Amino acid sequence: MEGLRPPRSAGDTEAVIATRGRVIVADDDTLFREGLVLLLARSGFEVVGQAADGARLLEFVREHVPDLVVVDVRMPPTETTEGLVAAKRIRELFPSVGILVLSGFVEVDEAVELLVGGSRIGYLLKTRVTDVAELVDVLDRIAKGGSVIDPVLVRELFVSSTRDEPLNELSDREREVLALMAEGRTNAAIAAELSVNEGTVEKHVRNIMTKLRLPITETDHRRVLAVLTYLEAR
Repeated sequence: MEGLRPPRSAGDTEAVIATRGRVIVADDDTLFREGLVLLLARSGFEVVGQAADGARLLEFVREHVPDLVVVDVRMPPTETTEGLVAAKRIRELFPSVGILVLSGFVEVDEAVELLVGGSRIGYLLKTRVTDVAELVDVLDRIAKGGSVIDPVLVRELFVSSTRDEPLNELSDREREVLALMAEGRTNAAIAAELSVNEGTVEKHVRNIMTKLRLPITETDHRRVLAVLTYLEAR
């Protein structure tokens, strides 16, 4: 039922005490929502509410002011972008609440509008959530102020901005580095992923910032937001 926490068992006691944060889950797919709630509870999160539509989600956020919200994009009544609308409203009213948009669809324009609004934000496709540990890591990163963007969305952003001459100037390797930056990776993590040294990655980052006419910053989520702001402005 909406708004109720999942049943706790004796084995859940440690997870509840050592909670990773208070979470509200919003998705109109009951089976998916209940399954996600159970996984989060077992992973150390305290689920303080469930919702099947945007209006109910906003009610719960006002009531509980959680650490994190996990929200689908398409929910009742129109099954279009109610989740993103609710997420943007949450960001306006409660900027400290981390938001993970977990969707089966890529909504480029609406997503970019939300993603450029600050840190503590993420967008993942449901098909990518096949590893509980990976999902927990994403939520932890968002809770700590990071931004996590699904590579599929990054590719769609590239496609939607093919008119941008600065973006077209990027080499294939620079595009790879930029995509990993948009996932919230540090230079060291990018170097490990691409099997190159960190100095090479730093050189690529400098080139990217120069070609995109963006200032260099040492804060990972600011780099993500700078890239998304640039794409959204075109």
